[in-house]
Order: sequence, then C-alpha cells, then structure tokens
Amino acid sequence: MDLSTRIGAVTLPSPVLTASGCGGSGRELAQFTDLARLGAFVTCSVMMQPRAGRPTPRIAETPSGVLNAMGLPGPGVDSFLARDLPWLSGQDVRTVVSVAGNTPGEFGEVARRLADSPLASAITGVEVNVACPNAEDRGRMFAASPSAAAAVVRVVRGAIHRDTPVLAKLSPDVTDIGTIALACADAGVTGLSLINTMSGLAIDPHTLRPALTGVSGGLSGPALRPVALRCVYQVHAALPEMPIVGGGGVATGRDALEFIVAGASAVSVGTTLLHDPSAPQRILRELEDALSAHGIARLADAVGLAHRAAAAVPPQIVRALEEPIKELK
Repeated sequence: MDLSTRIGAVTLPSPVLTASGCGGSGRELAQFTDLARLGAFVTCSVMMQPRAGRPTPRIAETPSGVLNAMGLPGPGVDSFLARDLPWLSGQDVRTVVSVAGNTPGEFGEVARRLADSPLASAITGVEVNVACPNAEDRGRMFAASPSAAAAVVRVVRGAIHRDTPVLAKLSPDVTDIGTIALACADAGVTGLSLINTMSGLAIDPHTLRPALTGVSGGLSGPALRPVALRCVYQVHAALPEMPIVGGGGVATGRDALEFIVAGASAVSVGTTLLHDPSAPQRILRELEDALSAHGIARLADAVGLAHRAAAAVPPQIVRALEEPIKELK
C-alpha cells in the first residue's frame, strides 16, 4: 500500500505527524517511538527569546479532553539551532519547525535565522503558529483576522527557501475559518494545519475557581475531533488543491481515515502522545488496515473522498463498501 503523501515539493513516506508541543524536543518521544519513521516530527513553537511559560497549574483534564495554558515555553531560536535541530538532524528525522512570535517582525526574524542556519537543509517544513496573540493589536490572535494571518504568512514565506513548505496553523475560534484559509493561500502558504486547540475553561471543584492559572486554556483531545473534522471539510471544499494536515483528537487509524476522507493529506497526533507515546506507529498500522478494508490501495485516492458524488467513487471502493451490507442481508 502506498501511504506516501505530498506537501508542496516534499514527499513524506507516512501521513502521520506529531502535533506541535506534544513531543518535547524529540529526545523525550524518541524513547518510545522511532522518530525517523514518522511522516515528520513537528517541534514546539520556536520564538525569538527563551520563555518559561505560564505558572502551574497549566494543564487540566476534562471528561473528553485536556485543557492547557502552557504559554509557549521554549529555549528560544538560538538554543534551538544550537542544540535541538542538530540532534534531530543526526537522527535523520524529518523536522517541521513550528515558529511563533508577538509581531510579524518576530515571526520573520525567527524564520530568517532558520533559513540562514548551516542546518537549514535539515528543515523539512515550517509551521506558522498564527494562534499567537498579536501584541500590536491588543493581544488578539493573528488567526482571528484574515489580514493579520496573511501578513505573518507573507513575512515567513519571504524568509524561507521557496522549496521549503510553509504551513499556517489555524484556530477554530473564528467565525469563518475558510476566509482565513483563503487569505493565507493568497499570501503564499504551501499548506494548512487544521486545527489548533479551541478555547475552554475548567473549574476546580475544591477551590471553585478556574483550574488553570491562565484562567482559560486550549481544549484538545477527543472532544475537539468533530470541530476539527468540520474545519478540514470546509477548507478542503474551498481549497481542494491545498494540502491539509488535519489534527484534533486523532487516537486511532479510524480517526485518521476520517480526517483523510474529509480532505486532509496527513494527520497530526497530539494529546494521545501524553498517555500513549508509541501511538504514531500503531495509528499508521490501523490506518493501513482501514484503507485496505475499503479497497483503497493509495492514500492519495482517499483524500477528500467524503466530498465526491457516489458516481465519482472508484468501483472497487463501492464494491468493498457494499460487501458488509450484502452479508447482513
């Protein structure tokens, strides 16, 4: 079975990636899974300066997901280039670097330092985390505005080598995610990462106050999956040729297949890694089994399948879907 997928000029042998912020620097996750077998490892968001993040508690469990208000902790771009990227490169890991900033200028400077690094060729792609607060616009998310999101994409795209894919990671906390996606496409993005967490709040039953020091946090896990699928479906309908990395509650191969048929070319695994750090290889095996059960030999043939009219579905897939129904009759 051909499970390879393309994002711009880059071909990935596997459609399963990690989600930004969920695999540490890579060293932590490497104890449990072979990072070189991933489609790509997505780093924590890299910013100009080191950040300690928010005070604890900054993670709270909910009945079907996790809230986090980490505050983008990280070592800063200089330390990342000196310590983390060389290690990932030495492990032959396909690395997508997530970048963040408080202003478009900060995003651009981080991107320029990546591009000027002696290890720039080790960077498989760049993910632009436009869910960051915009210090120049009263702290509103860049992703909340088509023009603000596009401005960040444009400056990062201009700093990164033209053959290196640039993906914009969008937020579901907007009125029309399709409009934001179209603005990013016009700004030159190679693909889209859908979606970031959505805002939520938990109350500590003992203190009767917000459970997180940051009050609200980003909801991830199974509760996010229906929202993420809706976003992927809507954006693929608007931009059918745009590569999408779908993520939000991916825990099984069946979950991954749902994102693929909704329009994603790849999937990212995040919260699941917190309790099952070896999950990526299991999910890949389950995805292969799920595709095979539907008579699909190439991942590319399944991308966007949920959008196609019945007459457009290949006959072998129709037959595979009809067999279980015949058995029931």
